[in-house]
Amino acid sequence: MSRWKELPAELHPQVHQLIVRLRRLKDHSELSTRRLAVKTGYSAKSWQRYLNGRSLPPLEAVEAMARIGGDDPARLLVTHEIAAQRWAEGRTAATGTPEDSSATPPEHTPTERQPYGRLLRVVVAAGAVVTVLSVSAALLLAVRLTDARAQLARDRADADVTTPATVSASLVPVIYTCRLEQRDGRWYAGLSRTRDILLSNTQVGLEVAEAQCLLRRAGTAPGDIDGVFGPKTRRAVERMQKQNGLIVNGVIDPPTWQALREVAPK
Repeated sequence: MSRWKELPAELHPQVHQLIVRLRRLKDHSELSTRRLAVKTGYSAKSWQRYLNGRSLPPLEAVEAMARIGGDDPARLLVTHEIAAQRWAEGRTAATGTPEDSSATPPEHTPTERQPYGRLLRVVVAAGAVVTVLSVSAALLLAVRLTDARAQLARDRADADVTTPATVSASLVPVIYTCRLEQRDGRWYAGLSRTRDILLSNTQVGLEVAEAQCLLRRAGTAPGDIDGVFGPKTRRAVERMQKQNGLIVNGVIDPPTWQALREVAPK
């Protein structure tokens, strides 16, 4: 069991609750921060900040920790959402109001033009935020893809697998082979036997490739079976959910896994 440092006293109780749960999951997994970094795509230093209350972990990091620690991702993500709100409120309270609305405008600038200037600044700032988020999402996907494939290659080596590796540590696309078979009334593609792991945008790995194989079998082809949960896979999931009367959220949750395992081919 890890000997944890005491969390900062100024943390909101709901932020404190999230971090304590993450610490318990890490203890349960018996992983070092370095191994945790390999499995989640977030650096060891980042996890040290998250678990010591110096930085709020992002949603994807919390979801990854839930899967690794065997916790219910949905419940943990609700806890994260509440903690994120309290964290933002605390930062706003610490920095104060950014501008004084009672200040008199400069004499050389007509008062009636101020709203248009503010609107322009807002539009420019919003465009910059969208650009940063788009670049961040692309980098996150690239990092996860690299780490997941490198980890799979190491796992194969540890297991003394003699067949040619199907992954590489580069970003060169990898195509997996679907080996469909039916057992006990359920379909499997030979890549993963999971029935409850949550899969969504930017995630990579064998579970994603398994789902892609089953989506293709169900008649909603996601494109290449590359183990990358991208836009094509999300659209395929949404079509499959709509056809089977499920909640259309583009996320492979337990009800969607059940339908994929049991649905008749189109």
